[in-house]
Amino acid sequence: MKIVVTGSVAFDYLMKFPGYFRDHLLPDKLDHVSLSFLVDEMTRWRGGCAPNIAYTLALLGERTEIMATVGEDFAEYRAFLESQGIGTSAIKVIPGVFTASFFCNTDRANAQIASFYPGAMAYAAQLSFSDLPYRPDLVIISPTDPTAMSQYAAECRDMGIAYVYDPSQQLARLSAEEVRRGIEGAHALFVNDYEAGLIERMTGLTPKDILQHVTFLVITRGEEGASVYTHEGEFAIPAVPPQRIVDPTGVGDAFRGGFLTGYAHGWDWELCGQMGALAATYCLEKPGPQSHHYTPREFAARFRQHFDDGGKLNEIER
Repeated sequence: MKIVVTGSVAFDYLMKFPGYFRDHLLPDKLDHVSLSFLVDEMTRWRGGCAPNIAYTLALLGERTEIMATVGEDFAEYRAFLESQGIGTSAIKVIPGVFTASFFCNTDRANAQIASFYPGAMAYAAQLSFSDLPYRPDLVIISPTDPTAMSQYAAECRDMGIAYVYDPSQQLARLSAEEVRRGIEGAHALFVNDYEAGLIERMTGLTPKDILQHVTFLVITRGEEGASVYTHEGEFAIPAVPPQRIVDPTGVGDAFRGGFLTGYAHGWDWELCGQMGALAATYCLEKPGPQSHHYTPREFAARFRQHFDDGGKLNEIER
């Protein structure tokens, strides 16, 4: 498959708060919250939804291309992506602008409070699939500038390109009609359980309704695993127990990369979901969304400690 991943490209500033956010929220004063958290540490990592997803796909041997806008501070990041086998020719540098930045504070319960500065991401609508020198087999529309997300979905529908719709963090900036149109033309939808509830509240669409439009729907559920809804039935995917929990940032993106690797090989839904679950756990065990690493052979060996692949993972081990 020729897979093009659209979405944010960002630097992640990750902080650790040694307490619990919930202890500082006053239910009767939520309409004028005023809080500041003194954190114990802060680190900067390469991030953004598009590279996070592409990174896992690359670890598992899939060649992908990222289509996104970045700032003048992107050169080192570009070199890293290319060293991982990720295509960057469709990434456009916006002069005089910084790459987007994600500021995330995580507490002891792995609850997160985050802010996102778009920077160069605000120019993502300048890009078009018609400018690519090839036709993608699959496009992943992950969170980026909301106008660009709607534009990309419309282009895919007009050009007959299958796309995976992943609105997640941008649901707060998309209208109900934009979300509905994105789903109705999509090949698949990825969300977490909270986002699934938001979509139902915004659009009235239940998982059963969504399946009338898409080939499959994936709802990730944190430590409870994931649910894969298809026309062949629903598949409950258990989470893979982590050896340690370090940082949840990027775990959902890693799940998508693992799942879509299996999907690109044409494997069954359960196996795709299980690959997503293990990829997510690898990410959870390391700080930042792209510091974990494994070879396809190492991935397959650990996979077989939890699931039966029927020998199919031999394809990615080669």
